[in-house]
Amino acid sequence: MTTIDLRTEIKEFLSSRRARITPERAGLPAYGGNRRVKGLRREEVALLAGVSVDYYVRMERGSLAGASDGVLDSLAAALHLDEAERDHLFHLARRSGTPGGPRRRRAATTVRPALQQVLDAVTDAPAWICNGRYDVLATNRLARALYLPVLADTRRPANTARFVYLDPEAANTFFVDYDRIVRDVAAKLRMEAGRNPHDEELFALVGELSTRSELFRQRWASQDVQLHRSGRKRLHHPVVGRLDLDVESMELPAEPGLLLTVYTAPAGTATADGLALLASWAAGQERPATGIRAPS
Repeated sequence: MTTIDLRTEIKEFLSSRRARITPERAGLPAYGGNRRVKGLRREEVALLAGVSVDYYVRMERGSLAGASDGVLDSLAAALHLDEAERDHLFHLARRSGTPGGPRRRRAATTVRPALQQVLDAVTDAPAWICNGRYDVLATNRLARALYLPVLADTRRPANTARFVYLDPEAANTFFVDYDRIVRDVAAKLRMEAGRNPHDEELFALVGELSTRSELFRQRWASQDVQLHRSGRKRLHHPVVGRLDLDVESMELPAEPGLLLTVYTAPAGTATADGLALLASWAAGQERPATGIRAPS
């Protein structure tokens, strides 16, 4: 896999979203109990979206070229799409409309020295920068200590998705909510695929994960998408134990495609004490001069 098959992506995304909506949920009468399709029929989606059946059938067959924002909004409402799914639909439509148009620039694999300086200036919280492929591109010292199990892989850049799916025993130990992480990572990778369908390295990663992980194949086939957002992450660190962390993920406007993530904990909590202990431990480890390496 080197690029996204846009028509197939549109077809599978729309049909999967249609399949999960029952007539009752959509506010439609369900006549009889012997429906041959799971979820809504195409004509029911067309009715709810205010378009002709023929037009919706063309869209679900993979043709979103020329669809107006109003039509896309109506379709999103008919299918009960959440914010991430709506954004994904619009990304697919825009790419469908310009198959030979300009491509997004290649996802970054390095960061500017000034960004590394920003990370290093954050001394009381783990902070790092990644791209949409989950490549860990730069970290501060506390992040290197926190992500010790992920960075144990000698391959660079380290990649959280590979850790989650290709080292499931270690990942299941590290992430308290491993099942949720498994869902989230695949969903965010698919979201990135819709945004950047020509990222060959992204699809090389998807191909690698699909070949080596049945769990990833199952999650990728779900067609779920998700935005990078703030939230909470619970970890079991090999040095300091359980950490319940608040996560803030921020896009970097000057560096399209890069995300800055910072983990914090309220003062006076066990997790804040754990981070302080981790910082003390990390200070005693060899600090690499360049690159990202796990503490020894």
